[in-house]
Amino acid sequence: MASIYTCFCLKPSVVLRPPTFRSRFQATDFSRNSLKFHNSRVFAPVIRASFDVASGIKPGGIVETDKLPSDVRKRAMDAVDACGGRVTIGDVASKTGLKLNEAQKALQALAADTNGFLEVSDEGDVLYVFPKDYRSKLAAKSFRIKLEPLVEKAKSAAEYLVRVSFGTALIASIVIVYTTIIALLSSRSDEDNRGRRGGRSYDSAFTFYFNPADLFWYWDPYYYRRRRIQKEDGGMNFIESVFSFVFGDGDPNQGIEEERWKLIGQYISSNGGVVAAEELAPYLDLETGDRNLDDESYILPVLLRFDGQPEVDGEGNILYRFPSLQRTASSQRTGRKEYVGKRWDDWVGGVEKFFKEKKWQFSKTSNSERAMVIGLGGLNLFGVIILGTMLKNVAVTPSGFIMFVSDIFPLLQIYAGSFFAIPLIRWFFIRNKNAKIEKRNLARELRARALEFPDVSLKGKLLSARDMAQRTVIGQDRIVYSTDRDLFEQDYDTQDWDRRFREIEKSD
Repeated sequence: MASIYTCFCLKPSVVLRPPTFRSRFQATDFSRNSLKFHNSRVFAPVIRASFDVASGIKPGGIVETDKLPSDVRKRAMDAVDACGGRVTIGDVASKTGLKLNEAQKALQALAADTNGFLEVSDEGDVLYVFPKDYRSKLAAKSFRIKLEPLVEKAKSAAEYLVRVSFGTALIASIVIVYTTIIALLSSRSDEDNRGRRGGRSYDSAFTFYFNPADLFWYWDPYYYRRRRIQKEDGGMNFIESVFSFVFGDGDPNQGIEEERWKLIGQYISSNGGVVAAEELAPYLDLETGDRNLDDESYILPVLLRFDGQPEVDGEGNILYRFPSLQRTASSQRTGRKEYVGKRWDDWVGGVEKFFKEKKWQFSKTSNSERAMVIGLGGLNLFGVIILGTMLKNVAVTPSGFIMFVSDIFPLLQIYAGSFFAIPLIRWFFIRNKNAKIEKRNLARELRARALEFPDVSLKGKLLSARDMAQRTVIGQDRIVYSTDRDLFEQDYDTQDWDRRFREIEKSD
């Protein structure tokens, strides 16, 4: 396990600290400016790297990754994989849409738990490097990661049980209601007690067939595999269609905010870290009106998330620079001048043209399935109304099955009434929700079209942003220190350090 200690000094000597062996990875916050001092002689950072093999298996050892939200950890790991295991904080933030501080904490925790190490460039940029088997190392160390698949399966089973239970309740309600109605009718017409002959007296053309083997269908171990096939074919079984009609199929935009920030981060990164506010407008929530076009306050959340700062070009245009997204460990293409204007609709840095929210659907059931559900729901409601009238007119005190039905009758009424009340309320809610979504989508689409055919002022602003764009790829040739090796194994040449930093000072 790597343990890091840093010390920066302005005196013309290198300060060496005694090596300290710690069980936890302590990632130091290097910034680009931390190694840049004007009119002063600067020497190499004193960093101590050591490895503690026993810390990973020490009883009660703290797993730093377990402190992270599961979603943050998974997104950070996906970004690490996409970049080949060597990343900067900006790489992770741009690819995942995470805040810079979230990306930094995630990388530090992953490096601490997987024997990752840091590399420092000649300008003070810090890169996180992970071994190829870092996922297996983390899975072996974290009990939480081992438990997560079981929790997900249990959650999926519970969700499916709820869906099955509500659909089954409709069938059960119909059977109970009409069986009770038949029993009451039979008790009135058969005063000679014919209704006690072995449970066969209720022969009135109402037959309910039940096969015990059907119970196993509810717990089909291959249900989800078959469900995916049904979704591809556009089908839905009856039990699911009941739940879908009453409660819908969930939020179609679940997790879409993550996608929004991912699009914004990728767009900024692919265009050299300098953009105009109009370029980010197609990804944010705006009003459709064209009034207040000069108000760029909508970009503030982006500046806060990715640590951006406004700059003014030579023409007086306000542009926004994101320094952390300009430093990368992998080479990617950046925005170019020839793509400003008409060809913007064909190429926007490999990112979608604008952010589009999905509209809510009332139900994913087909017309035939919906008609069947409504028909059975109406049959159940009609039966509950009839049964309520009959129970009020019962002359004698009911007993046995009828007494049981009389006790649960309020629940049957609530179920029958909510079966249509909930979808009606949802219909009004969805109608209002979709109107707002359509309005926001239209506003973003209009802003995207404005970038396809920009006027003279906007085109000049976009060209200026491309001129100011800067993307620094940090290759191995620029690495001056790595924590995977001990300090005394690395050859530091004082003159070489002086030469490097004099070049930096001259370039500034």
